[in-house]
Amino acid sequence: MIPVILAGGSGTRLWPLSRGLYPKQFLPLVEDCTMLQATVARVMEIPGIGSPVVICNDEHRFLVREQLAVIEVVPGAIILEPFGRNTAPAAAVAALQGLVGDDDPILLLLPADHLIRDEEAFRAAVRVGEPLAAAGGLVTFGIVPDQPETGYGYILKGESLGGGFKVARFIEKPGLEVAREYVNSGDYLWNSGMFMFKASRLLAEMEAHASLILSACQEAFAHRQIDLDFTRLSEATFRDCPADSLDYAVMEKTAAAMVVPLVCGWSDLGSWGSLLAVTDRDESGNVIRGDVLVRDVNNSYLRAESRLVTAIGINDLIVVETADAVLVADCSRSQEVKEIVEQLRRQKRSEAKSHRRVFRPWGSYAGLARDSRYQVKQIVVKPGGQLSLQMHHHRAEHWVVVRGTAKVTIGEEEKILSENQSTYIPVGAKHRLENPGVIDLELIEIQTGSYLGEDDIVRFEDVYGRQDQKTTDDEG
Repeated sequence: MIPVILAGGSGTRLWPLSRGLYPKQFLPLVEDCTMLQATVARVMEIPGIGSPVVICNDEHRFLVREQLAVIEVVPGAIILEPFGRNTAPAAAVAALQGLVGDDDPILLLLPADHLIRDEEAFRAAVRVGEPLAAAGGLVTFGIVPDQPETGYGYILKGESLGGGFKVARFIEKPGLEVAREYVNSGDYLWNSGMFMFKASRLLAEMEAHASLILSACQEAFAHRQIDLDFTRLSEATFRDCPADSLDYAVMEKTAAAMVVPLVCGWSDLGSWGSLLAVTDRDESGNVIRGDVLVRDVNNSYLRAESRLVTAIGINDLIVVETADAVLVADCSRSQEVKEIVEQLRRQKRSEAKSHRRVFRPWGSYAGLARDSRYQVKQIVVKPGGQLSLQMHHHRAEHWVVVRGTAKVTIGEEEKILSENQSTYIPVGAKHRLENPGVIDLELIEIQTGSYLGEDDIVRFEDVYGRQDQKTTDDEG
């Protein structure tokens, strides 16, 4: 059995903590570890499980690799989608990867951003589903509902078979009264979006029901390229792949759909309201994270990331503070946060995509101050990390070392800088910054010039293979 982790979501309803460049699956929202790490650790406890395959966006590839390294898991593959095309293409690509070699493995397809409180119950359900998948079933896991919920799709159970049920019908998100009837009947389950099937069987079902998706994925996979630790799908062919969910493309059409009921304290953490519902509260019904002081506050979620947040006399509110944005929302309307994100995108505001601190494979940087002719950043380089050999057409840079040791290349000259030492990089000079030490290198960078955009960068050498990769925030 091979676990396939889908890590390509954007998590817009958990803005401002979740951003395009750092979405919720890479954040520690409930536990000390991130959602991705918790998902991988959970499946690695299944006896006989294979190395995980992770499917993610190109811009998240280094986050995935580093977070897996922290929990000491070596992936079987990290597959990069050049474009988001929903879960059906991702499943097809996972099946094609599974068939590399002579095996026809069972794939356990899991979103990276689900919370599961009872992990043993989850693994027991996997054990129930495994023989059903081995016999040719396309298995999904249905959450036994404990309340009427209008935010999930439902599955109507059919004939009982081997600890699971045939799927009688998939139902779209219902209204409240209909959802209440479903829960009271005991015949319906929430559609969790978790699946299990043999690789060859999924491909056969896609050939029958979603042939355009399958052919595009086959072409993109056949022309894949290996880039460092990553498998990069062909951009030219994947671009034309239709976007569809696995539910719509296959599961609602196949006669082989089966469902295994699951009671495990599950949540997809789709909004701040759902996060409030699943997190332990204090005696006033509040969830408080960070530097927060409250007085007469009830049934609210308050989170401070970078400064003191105070609240007096409020009820049923979401308050989330980050270094560059603050969200205040009624708990009952937390699903609407995604509409704020859409508004930010239409206005082309950076807060929709990135935090003030931006992470790179070598470390991170954060903007401290900016005007039309200058910009100040804090740069942190991990031990052994190095920025690309690069130059800028429009800006000069001053570097001041605050902590650690810097190895600096400017033209043909190399020098070592320690704390409180500085250097100057003129416009047009080739330069590189490295951390040869064993602690983080922290420095202040002052940029001056006529144009300070992050796209003013020409890379000549890069140990992370980014010479040809275009990004909107290209520091280092």
